[in-house]
Amino acid sequence: MDSTERILKWWGRHGGIAQFHRPTGPAGHLAGWIMGRRGSNVARNRWAAGLLDVRPGERVLELGCGPGVALAALAGRAALVVGVDHSPVMIRQARRRNRAAVRAGRVRLVHAPVSRLPAGPFDAALAVNTVGMWPEPAERLREIAGVLRPGGRIALVSQPRCPGASAATSAAAAEELAGLLTAAGFGPLRTELLNLDPPVACVLGQVP
Repeated sequence: MDSTERILKWWGRHGGIAQFHRPTGPAGHLAGWIMGRRGSNVARNRWAAGLLDVRPGERVLELGCGPGVALAALAGRAALVVGVDHSPVMIRQARRRNRAAVRAGRVRLVHAPVSRLPAGPFDAALAVNTVGMWPEPAERLREIAGVLRPGGRIALVSQPRCPGASAATSAAAAEELAGLLTAAGFGPLRTELLNLDPPVACVLGQVP
């Protein structure tokens, strides 16, 4: 077990898991440090960014960008990546992780809830393990569709972190995400899986 996993286990036993949902203060800084360095988190974010198949000149929106791991993966491909997060701690960490891209104007960071989207249009949108924390997610997805161009892509990612999570848990999460995307008018949909423990599910869709 590496040092990050040891810290995470200690963190969980001492009630720190809530900080992954709403990071604040020094405890939130530690949560962001873990999210930015834990191997499975980094693999999940980079994999999801690759599934969006971002092309040069495109503009991408990430909802709940956390410490900026996916932003870093996207910034080398897109003309502009806008990261939104409700935590100022995460915005600071994302800015540090993407310092050069921020200075170059390829990454822009917005401290805001998901209900307050930046103006589009965007070519693609990404949300990694955050949809379950959104108020009225179907409504939020309709709003996201409104800032995407016609044909714009979206990727919603879930790796369940509940005790005992399994492949069946991930499959159920993917089905729920697909239902939300369908209700918001996205389609056609496809689901991709990353073989971690538990598996990571990514449901992709398009604005008609």
